[in-house]
Amino acid sequence: MYIHLGGDVLIKKNKIVAIIDLETAAESKINQKFINSIKSNKEIIYISKNGKEKTLIITVQKHYLSPISATTLFKRGDLCDTTLGAYDVIQHLST
Repeated sequence: MYIHLGGDVLIKKNKIVAIIDLETAAESKINQKFINSIKSNKEIIYISKNGKEKTLIITVQKHYLSPISATTLFKRGDLCDTTLGAYDVIQHLST
């Protein structure tokens, strides 16, 4: 199954490692340091116009900044079970 991240970008669901809500991530210094590290290494593909990013999507090979909310991406990927732990999410994505 593929997930539309915005613009013309589609990725396979099983390649997603993490979907991070940028507003929530801004509350943590560690998260901000991680995101800034990725940005400074130019490892991010910008799907949205600068300043319109809502979500960071980390995949096996690339990182994306999307204008689509994390909640919407979870719904698109049928990943809405919030009771899943990290191990369960990895198992769910690999199916």
